[in-house]
Amino acid sequence: MTTSETTPLDIDDEECRRFQQAAELAGKKWTASILLAGYRGAERFSEYRRLVAGVSDRMLSVRLRELETDDLIARTVIPTTPVQIRYSLTRRGRELIQGLQPLVNWSSRWEGVPAGDDSPA
Repeated sequence: MTTSETTPLDIDDEECRRFQQAAELAGKKWTASILLAGYRGAERFSEYRRLVAGVSDRMLSVRLRELETDDLIARTVIPTTPVQIRYSLTRRGRELIQGLQPLVNWSSRWEGVPAGDDSPA
């Protein structure tokens, strides 16, 4: 193990709390799908709605506001007639969606493997 690697025993209580906060934020229903839609280029509400299958308009609106508050998505108002609203991932949002990729890889590797079977697909 190199000196830059951390073992679970090296993680202190404060790091554990920060990890839990991040996991709860990323794991909130619709959050990862909305961030992924932004990562794939969605900018307008209708584009997010199209890319996030099953989300209601109300829930999408609530999550976009929450993600804006958490500085994961930036909201830009363009003063045209009619007014245009654009959304984009912030650096923090891009880093979060990229940071979730190893979890996606892990879930793909173990999908369909019965409990107790220690051999990934």
